[in-house]
Amino acid sequence: MHKRRIVLAASAVTLGLGLSACNGDDGEPAAKESPSASASAPVSSEPSSESPTDDSGDDGNSGEAPAEGDVTAPGTKLKVGDRAVLPFAYTSDKKGTIAVTVTAIEKGAESDMAAFGDKAKGMTPYFIKMKVENVGGTDLSYASLKLDGVLEGGAGTGVILMGDIPGKCDRETAPRDFTTKGASYETCSLSATKTAPVTGAEFDEGDTYRDGPVVWTD
Repeated sequence: MHKRRIVLAASAVTLGLGLSACNGDDGEPAAKESPSASASAPVSSEPSSESPTDDSGDDGNSGEAPAEGDVTAPGTKLKVGDRAVLPFAYTSDKKGTIAVTVTAIEKGAESDMAAFGDKAKGMTPYFIKMKVENVGGTDLSYASLKLDGVLEGGAGTGVILMGDIPGKCDRETAPRDFTTKGASYETCSLSATKTAPVTGAEFDEGDTYRDGPVVWTD
């Protein structure tokens, strides 16, 4: 079912506010933005009715980091600090296998959301920090990965943010040399909520993981 999402945009230069509405069931366009989108940060202010961790199943790997080269099954539930190996496609030309380790989910302050304008008032940001490794050894230079926040109880936040909060949650693209097996970098995904706290992060990119995300929780 299509759901309505309200999108905000804030400029890092003018802090101008734009409002648009879009229909759609996934956040793919948001996940594909580059860190330069700190000047354009879309937000949906309506909490999602989805519960991505409910009934998604547990393949027995909960809390365990899979062996290098093994792909983590859809629906796997992990803890912060665990490593998941995942298929990844940034563009049609940049595809491969990555390993993602969520290293922290940190709560920010409402004042951190000032650049997102009045419609972000009352939102609390959360900083999903992670390490990303190139497992397959394919050219994934300058690719960008975003994880979505998961509320306490398992629902999505309903908030789509593109960009970062400089100095607190910097969304980095893969470096130029992210082309070989073992290459790694660190980045951060920004999430926000007006309701329950964000206690998890999920990877739901691609058809395989859309209905059964890999979820990390504290």
